[in-house]
Amino acid sequence: MKFAAVIEYTTDKAKIAAIRPEHRQYLAKLKSEEKLAASGPFLDDSGALIIYEAGSREEAETLLQNDPFHREGIFIRWQLRPWNPVMANRALFPE
Repeated sequence: MKFAAVIEYTTDKAKIAAIRPEHRQYLAKLKSEEKLAASGPFLDDSGALIIYEAGSREEAETLLQNDPFHREGIFIRWQLRPWNPVMANRALFPE
């Protein structure tokens, strides 16, 4: 099941830049484990959308909380919701 996390970042751009490499390594690990469907920042750098592949909301919440951005206080607010990709790119979201 897919869970979409709409995340708001801190405004501390230097902190974001410092932690970003570790955050991206974490996301790459999740992708290799098939626990990440897609991710990316909003163009204004105010936050990001991360789509997790998880068996439950609790598992998705744990994936989010284990992210270095979460641990270091970059994620200041988020909304995590189950998501059904009806009109998605099949290459990204095969059934």
